[in-house]
Amino acid sequence: MSVASTRLPAAERRLRLVETAIRVFSEGSYRGTTTAEIARAAGVSEPILYRHFASKRDLYLAALDHLWQQARTAWELCLTSSGDLGSGFEEMGRGHYAVRESKLKLAELWVQALSEAGEDPELRRHLRRHMREVHAFIADVIRRGQAEGVLNPERDPEAEAWIFLAGGFLGMVGRRVGLIDDEAIGRIRAARMDWLST
Repeated sequence: MSVASTRLPAAERRLRLVETAIRVFSEGSYRGTTTAEIARAAGVSEPILYRHFASKRDLYLAALDHLWQQARTAWELCLTSSGDLGSGFEEMGRGHYAVRESKLKLAELWVQALSEAGEDPELRRHLRRHMREVHAFIADVIRRGQAEGVLNPERDPEAEAWIFLAGGFLGMVGRRVGLIDDEAIGRIRAARMDWLST
């Protein structure tokens, strides 16, 4: 007796494809991953995947945006559940499991996108817009912390937001090649927070 497979609504199927793509891209690379591999991992045919995404690039961009929304939601939770924006900002950098997981995956896809952006103008445009959106969010948090008097008002929020993002890249590259470990990353984070809060 065979069991008929349950047909998922389009939005749910699309989300499942994005989440599968995040996992497959994170385990491999943008260039080395195929849509056939993602479809197989998601338990669908390639034509089904192409009903939702016109290309591997479109799926990759959807994965980037999905991870950013996850990270943003987790960061906003840190900010609202902390006693003040200074503590919330520190928690954004350190983060509980949900924050850490989305940050690590997001940084992984950023690194992959950077390696491809030079040859792909559409990916480059999307990544530029995406990174500016993340930067604007972080700069706004710093400004709010300065207005509350918990972050140093003499620090440049725009520059500090870029440094915050650079820390994400450093952590990803450092872990990937064995350059720095979690202890070193913790010391870097503590030094940055000391700089921002004094």
